[in-house]
Amino acid sequence: MALPVHQQVKYWGIATAVFLILLWWLGDVILPFVLGGAIAYMLDPIADRLQRWGMSRVWATVVITIVGLLFFVVLALAVIPTLVNQAAGLVESAPKIANNLQTFLTERFPSIMDEGSVVRRSLVSIGETIQSRGGEVMNGLLSSVSGIVNVLVLFVIVPVVAFYLLLDWDNMIAKIDKLIPRDHVATVRQIARDIDATLAGFIRGQGTVCLILGVYYAGALALVGLNFGLVIGAIAGFLTFIPYVGAVVGGALAIGLALFQFWGEWVWILAVAAIFFSGQFAEGNILTPKLVGESVGLHPVWLIFALSAFGALFGFVGLLVAVPVAASLGVVIRYALKQYKHSLLYSGLDRNQEK
Repeated sequence: MALPVHQQVKYWGIATAVFLILLWWLGDVILPFVLGGAIAYMLDPIADRLQRWGMSRVWATVVITIVGLLFFVVLALAVIPTLVNQAAGLVESAPKIANNLQTFLTERFPSIMDEGSVVRRSLVSIGETIQSRGGEVMNGLLSSVSGIVNVLVLFVIVPVVAFYLLLDWDNMIAKIDKLIPRDHVATVRQIARDIDATLAGFIRGQGTVCLILGVYYAGALALVGLNFGLVIGAIAGFLTFIPYVGAVVGGALAIGLALFQFWGEWVWILAVAAIFFSGQFAEGNILTPKLVGESVGLHPVWLIFALSAFGALFGFVGLLVAVPVAASLGVVIRYALKQYKHSLLYSGLDRNQEK
């Protein structure tokens, strides 16, 4: 006989609390394992497809690992140094950009740019703050990353963890399935399938969209000659993971810089704007429907809240697990609402008796 509902709720509540406490307590210690698990999860469909083509699981994992390492080496040698240099240059150029904006507004709107005006003081302050704080933030990020994600983690532990998890992924899923309470195995399996579909649609799909748009924005902005085009394109592509945020931030940065760099050359300003409009058109009409789908069920506000809450509570590890946890909670909540609408609490005794 199954345990009473209140006992089940108690045990599952304790399990959830233990999970959150361990996440907070272990913190950055589990970072390489979270990263390795995320990489293995994203690459598992490729390994399954290679197996269907006749490869063994071992050879499929080896091939994926070699290709992934080659891709990372190319990024480390060819792309990352350029992005870092452009990001540093953008921070150093902030005061000059603020001065250019001040000059532009002074020439066209002299009444609001008088000496000592609020707008003028704000622009000067913004430029100086970005220069001073931007350097501090970058140094802080680099120092924290070097302290948390050291060279050993990046080049040894994460690939090794990802390799072994990818190799044993199907066996691990089968063993976990055997641990599911037998009274609820069908329900848990269905919820797990829904969670996997949501994660596959969002993380794998949206990650691919981010990569495509990031490459497109960076390449197109560099081709038109926009200063810091590579780093702005990379920022826009990365922030596309949060719906609408990447387009707004990246478009505002790119068009704003284009106004200063190409002022009077309207063709190039329109070209920069066209790059983002075409990217958004492709994302909304081609990439997202094909790669992400319509049934993901992760509302942008819910996603932003999850990233903010887990980032504040658990740091960088929290940011990594925020989307999977948000997706899982979304699926569980939808299942709970479905059960609620079929319960006496929702329909009432009278309506149930009429049926």
